[in-house]
Amino acid sequence: MQRTHTCGALRAEHEGLEVVLQGWVHRRRDLGGLIFLDLRDRDGLTQVVFEPTPETAELFAEAERLRSEWVVSIRGTVRGRPTHQMKGDRGTGAIEVVAQSLNILSEAKTPPFVLDGKLDVNE
Repeated sequence: MQRTHTCGALRAEHEGLEVVLQGWVHRRRDLGGLIFLDLRDRDGLTQVVFEPTPETAELFAEAERLRSEWVVSIRGTVRGRPTHQMKGDRGTGAIEVVAQSLNILSEAKTPPFVLDGKLDVNE
C-alpha cells in the first residue's frame, strides 16, 4: 500500500475519500467496542478508528495487538467527527479515518518513557 496523504494533511473536505496513511502508533485507546489510534508521522496526527463488525473481525483482532511506536500502514475512509468530538487544537481534529485494512510494518518494544516531547528526560 502506497501512502496517499500524510497524517497531518486530512481535513473535512476529504470526507468520503479512501486514503492510505503510514506512520507510528502514537497512542492506542481500546473502549471495548471500538479501538482508536492516534497515528503520527512527520506532518502530524490523525485519529483512526477500528469498528468491530462480522466482516472486520479479523482486522479488529489485529488492531487489538497494536502498541505504541509500532509502524503501520492503514487503508480507510475519511469521515467527519460529530461536533462534540472535534479536536480544535489540531488540523485533523474534524475528521477520523475508519480503517478497512491494516499492515504492520514493524513492531517495537515499549519505550521507557512517552515520546511526546513534554517529558524532560536525560540519559
